Amino acid sequence: MNAIAEAITFAPARDELARPLRDLRLSVIDQCNFRCTYCMPRDVFDANYAFLRASERLSFDQMMKLVRAFVALGVEKVRITGGEPLLRRGLESFIERLAGVKTLSGKPLDIALTTNGSLLAARARGLRDAGLSRVTVSLDALDDAIFRRMSDVDMPVARILDGIEQAQAVGLAPVKVNAVIERGVNDSQILPLVRHFMNTDIAMRFIEFMDVGGAAGWSNSTVLTAQNMREIVESEFALLPLRSADESSTSVNYRLAHGTGTVGFIASVTQPFCGKCSRARVSADGQLYTCLFAKQGADLKPWLGDAVSSEQLIDAINARWNARDDQYSELNADRRRSGERKRWPTVRMSLVGG
Repeated sequence: MNAIAEAITFAPARDELARPLRDLRLSVIDQCNFRCTYCMPRDVFDANYAFLRASERLSFDQMMKLVRAFVALGVEKVRITGGEPLLRRGLESFIERLAGVKTLSGKPLDIALTTNGSLLAARARGLRDAGLSRVTVSLDALDDAIFRRMSDVDMPVARILDGIEQAQAVGLAPVKVNAVIERGVNDSQILPLVRHFMNTDIAMRFIEFMDVGGAAGWSNSTVLTAQNMREIVESEFALLPLRSADESSTSVNYRLAHGTGTVGFIASVTQPFCGKCSRARVSADGQLYTCLFAKQGADLKPWLGDAVSSEQLIDAINARWNARDDQYSELNADRRRSGERKRWPTVRMSLVGG
């Protein structure tokens, strides 16, 4: 066990619905070099947008104190997010420090990273050597024109594919590729993506377009359901269901009946999974969010100073998790199905990751 777990005995945290705290999504930076239309549209995130200054972001020392506190409450997985996390300097050194943390069961902490892949090729080996376990790459299209339209950057898809190949080559496993599908925008890319990654041991996952912060143009008409996506895949590939070993998994997964490869579908809009959500999110400026659709966070910075004990920080996190009753997606399912347009404020996704 790590030092904090040895010194302090805490029962694993449970919220008001008895959901455990198992996963921490930690944003290390709110900036990104993409301007994806559903996350950071350029008309909002322009050259004058006030991103966090370096002095406003948590230091890696503060993040380590946070991680150890979350581990003391039962967290077993940490996913590093952004913005684009590879824009944060010194990330490999931070991952190396994370790799020395043991969970309450004595196992190494599971460390993952979500990235747009644009900087991954040159960094993959260093990340792996530092202790990164696995990586998820966001890639919404193989067609360059569609990719440029959605990411709003002048960058070829080949650069992202090179990063994916390098990640796999250095031994990061599993490598997953996530595509957010918008009806009429990139639904034509579902089959090309499956074809490209079949027989590669890379998991391809398709995500319903969610009404998260940044998706100002969301409406029910823009959602291609997971069932629709699966039907498109099954028009060419036979799929066999896979059982997930992780009960909190958000993806319903299948393997290709012919050849190798897995395909997953995340039905976050049409089949919400709030009831098994075990994820907490901390933004780069130290705000704790207990739901991706939260309107505001709980500021943890007052507990991150040297004068504040780790026990006090753990108590603060535990109290917030114990009071958690978030069920945004399940409670709003009827509203979403009615086609009501998004007009309710939620935290911007680029601040807390996906």
